[in-house]
Amino acid sequence: MADQLITTAQSPRGQRADALLEGLNGPQRQAVEHGNGPLLILAGAGSGKTRVLTHRLAFLIFTGQARPGEILAITFTNKAAAEMRSRVEQLLGRDTRGMWLSTFHSACARILRAHAASLGYTAQFTIYDQADARRVAKRAMDELGADPKRYSPAAVHNRISQAKNLLLSSGAYRELGGGEFEAVVAEVFALYERNLQRSNAMDFDDLLLLAVTLMERFPEVRERYASSFRHILVDEYQDTNHAQYRLLGLLCGPLGEDDRGHRNLAVVGDDAQSVYGFRGADIRNILDFQEDFPDATVVKLEQNYRSTQNILRAANAIIANNRGAMPKQLWSELGEGSLLRVRECDDEHAEARFVVGEIERLCEAGRKRSEIAVFYRTNAMSRVLEDALVRNDLPYQVIGGAKFYERAEIKDAIAYLSLLVNPHDVVSFTRIANSPRRGIGQTSLARIVTHAATTDIPVFAAAAESSAVPGLTRAAAKALESFMDVMTELRERVRSGASVATVLEAVLNRTGYIEALQEEAREAVNTVEAEGRIENLEQLLEVAREFDDTAGAGEGTLDAFLQRVALTASSDEGSAEGAEDEGEGDGQGLITLMTLHNAKGTEFPVVFIVGCEDGVIPHSRAIDEGATEEERRLFYVGVTRAMRDLYLSYAQRRAVFGAGVWGRRSRFLEEIPTELVETDEDQRPVGFGGFGGSSILRPTPARAPRGAGRASGAARFGIGEDVVHATFGEGVVTGIENDGVVIVRFSGDGSERTLLAEYAPITRAST
Repeated sequence: MADQLITTAQSPRGQRADALLEGLNGPQRQAVEHGNGPLLILAGAGSGKTRVLTHRLAFLIFTGQARPGEILAITFTNKAAAEMRSRVEQLLGRDTRGMWLSTFHSACARILRAHAASLGYTAQFTIYDQADARRVAKRAMDELGADPKRYSPAAVHNRISQAKNLLLSSGAYRELGGGEFEAVVAEVFALYERNLQRSNAMDFDDLLLLAVTLMERFPEVRERYASSFRHILVDEYQDTNHAQYRLLGLLCGPLGEDDRGHRNLAVVGDDAQSVYGFRGADIRNILDFQEDFPDATVVKLEQNYRSTQNILRAANAIIANNRGAMPKQLWSELGEGSLLRVRECDDEHAEARFVVGEIERLCEAGRKRSEIAVFYRTNAMSRVLEDALVRNDLPYQVIGGAKFYERAEIKDAIAYLSLLVNPHDVVSFTRIANSPRRGIGQTSLARIVTHAATTDIPVFAAAAESSAVPGLTRAAAKALESFMDVMTELRERVRSGASVATVLEAVLNRTGYIEALQEEAREAVNTVEAEGRIENLEQLLEVAREFDDTAGAGEGTLDAFLQRVALTASSDEGSAEGAEDEGEGDGQGLITLMTLHNAKGTEFPVVFIVGCEDGVIPHSRAIDEGATEEERRLFYVGVTRAMRDLYLSYAQRRAVFGAGVWGRRSRFLEEIPTELVETDEDQRPVGFGGFGGSSILRPTPARAPRGAGRASGAARFGIGEDVVHATFGEGVVTGIENDGVVIVRFSGDGSERTLLAEYAPITRAST
C-alpha cells in the first residue's frame, strides 16, 4: 500500500490527495490519512469533524484505497447526508455516483428492496411512518379488544418500537414475560407484525431489524455486502442503538472462522455529547469501541474552532465530573474571550425579563437577532419566554417544536374552554369530542354536526340530546351522553363564576385528558413526549392563574381569558412566521428558541441557558433515576454551542403545579471554576423591580429573600420524619443540608424534591 501511495502521489490524483491535507491540524490529518483497520475519531465539540469525514472520503478515492462504490458512509439525518454529499462532490470535482452516502434507514431500505423476496416481501414494499404505524397498532388493539383508555396505542407502539431496536421479534418479546401491560403488548406485537407483512409494509424500526435478520439468516447476502464495502464510515457514533451496532458488526466483522473481516470501520463521535439515551442510543457503543477492536487507532480532535477559551474551560470542567468518560481537553486559538455571566432571578418571569433586556442591549450594541439563541430543558419552559418576547415585539422562532399556543394539547384545552362559552363552536366540538378517545368516531361527529345544522340548534345542545341524533350507534350515543354530562357540569362551573384556573383544572381532570397522558407516560418506554405534554398543560394552568391574579374587577371571565390567549397566539404567530419578512427587511433575522436536545449540532455567537436549577437541569426525573450523567452531557452540549458570549440563569422559585417552589442553583453551575464567571459589586437578584442593575453573580448558593432565617426552618424537621406538602402531599424527610435546605421524598409520585424549609408549604404529619 505504501508503494501504491507513493505512485499515486506523483499523479494528478495524488497531487489532489496532498492538497486535501493542507490546512488540517495534526490530529485531523492523522484521521484522514489512516489506512486499513478500525479507527475511532473522538471529535470534541466544534473540532471540525464534518471536514475530517469528507476529506477522508475523498482521500480514500484519490489514493486508490477505494472506489466510490466500495464506500458506505452513514449519517443520522437526511440533511446531514445531503450536506456531506455536497462537500465530498466539491472535493472530488465530480458527483459521488456509486458511493453509499445515506442514513442507516436509507441504506437498509436499499438492501431490503434488493432481497425483499427472501423475507416474504416484494421489492415494492411500503414504508410506514410513525403515524401510519401507530394506526396499524391501534387496529391490532381493536381486533384484540384491548381497551385504548387503559393501554394507549402510543404507549403500546412505543414499547414495540423499543423491542425492535433491541432486535426482538414478537415471539422473543413474549418470552421475556412481565406484567399485564407487557402481556397486552406481546399480543398486539404479534398481530401488528402479521398485519404489516400482509400489507407488504415495514415500519422504520423494521428497516434495521429486518436488515440484520436478512444478513444473519442468509450468509451469502451478508458476504456480498461485507465484501463490497471495503470502507465504512459512521458519523455521530455515540447515538447508535443496538440494532445499528449489530448491523455494523455484520458488515465489517469476520465472515468465517479463518477470516477477520476487513474491519475498516471508521467511527466519528463524542461520548460527551451522547444525549439520546431516551431514544435508545447506547453510549457503550462508543465507550467500548476499543474493547470491540483492541487494535483500533484512536485520534482525538481537541482543537475547537467555534468557541473562546473561557467557554471551553468551563465545558471541560463540567464534563470532567462524569465517570467513565473518554478524557478530552478542548482548546481554542480564538482568545480568552468574555467571562461567563451567571444570573440569579426571583422567578421565571424575572428571568424572562432579564433575557429580553439583555437581548435588546446586545442588539443595540450591534448583534443581530439571528446570532442569539435561548436554550431550555423542556418545551414547556418556552411559554414565559415567548410571552416576554411578544410583549417587547422581538421576532423569534421555535426550533424543533411548535410554539406554545400551537401545541396540540394546548389547542385541545383551549377548544374545551371555547365550547363551554360558545355552544355553537363546531370546530372546537369536533376537535375535543373524541380527545382523549371515547369511541366517538368521525362518522358520529359528522351526524351530530349535520343534525345541529338541520335543526338550527347549537352543536352543544345537539350533542347533549344524543338520542335525537339520527343514525348514531348505541355505543356512540352512550359515549356521547357520558361526555356531555361532564361538559354540562363544567358549563355550570363557568356560569357560577368559578375562576379560569379552577375551570381549566376541572376540564383537564373531569374529561380524562390528564389521566390519559399520565397513563401514556406510565406505560410508554419513551415517556418524554407524554410528560412534556403534561408539563405544557401545567404551564397553561399557570397562564390561567396569572390571569386570575391580575384581572381587574369584572374582567376575570373565561371569555376575556380566551380573548387574551387568542390575541397572544396571534401575536406569537406574527413574531415567528410573519417576522421572517420583517427579519429580512431589517437584516436582523430571528431570535432562536429551542430545547437543549435540539441545540445539538448548532452554534450561535450568543447563547442563553435558562432554568439552571436542580430539578430543571438536571431534570428531576433524571435525579430520581440516578441518570444525572446524561443531563450533565446535555448541559455540556448547551455550553459548547456558544461562540462568544454565554449567559446562565436560574430562578429562586419557579411555578410547579401552581405553587411557587423554592429551588437551588444547578449542581452543574457549581462545577464551573469561579474565575471563569463575571462578578459584580451589586449582587441583588433580578426581581420585579427591574433588572437589579448590572448584577452578574459569582456562583453562590441560592438565597431566600433578605433576612430569611432558613437554617432555623430546616431545624424544625428531622431525617425520617413524616411531613405533608400543600401540593405534593405526604412525604418523608430524607436529608437536611446547610442554609435551610430540606430534601423530601413524596409518596404520591415517588419524587424527591429539594425545598427551602422556611418557605416551602410543608408541615409535620399529624400522628
